[in-house]
Amino acid sequence: MGHLPTTARGRATRERILDAAADLIQLRGVVAVTLDDVERAAGVGRSQLYHYFDDRDDLVRSVVHSTVDKVLAAQEPLLLEVGSLAGIDRWFAAIVANGTRQDAVGGCAIGSLAGQLSDRDDLTREAFVDAFARWEAPLITGLRRMQESGELRPDTDVTELADLTMAAIQGGLLLAQIRRNADQLRLALRGARAAIEDALTPAALNAARG
Repeated sequence: MGHLPTTARGRATRERILDAAADLIQLRGVVAVTLDDVERAAGVGRSQLYHYFDDRDDLVRSVVHSTVDKVLAAQEPLLLEVGSLAGIDRWFAAIVANGTRQDAVGGCAIGSLAGQLSDRDDLTREAFVDAFARWEAPLITGLRRMQESGELRPDTDVTELADLTMAAIQGGLLLAQIRRNADQLRLALRGARAAIEDALTPAALNAARG
């Protein structure tokens, strides 16, 4: 692992390198991006790049972690509210709204990287395992709160329900990107919501429909 900066200037330089690498990877694909490309885009030299990253693989893995941090930071306020069906609905609406703003062509930043890099090596694959676990963790916590409050049936496997929801999000984003139609994402999330509704207690289900 490269040197982690302790000064504001160093952190800004490292972040600039990561942003340049992430933009190039999204635009061209990871195979087509060289260190020379990243240096030119970030306005740094090779010695600076190697000061912060051990090699190209370390830079790519760092892009994965940086991308996850940004996705989670953007969704954090909503993820903190997924302890209710209304909170989940707001989170789903924000995911659709973001896809619509991108004309349904951006897909998922994490999923896009995973499609290119998950088979690269074990360290990179583990970075994606950690990425999706971090993204899913607030949902699992929220579903458990719903279960403890009596909204979800006690026999509900909340981890399985969270896995299903994340699969719907990723699948919906991918189909929306391929078909250039955000309705694909809406349909996928509708299916995930139906699964959550199916796990509600009768009282909670009546309240949701009332």
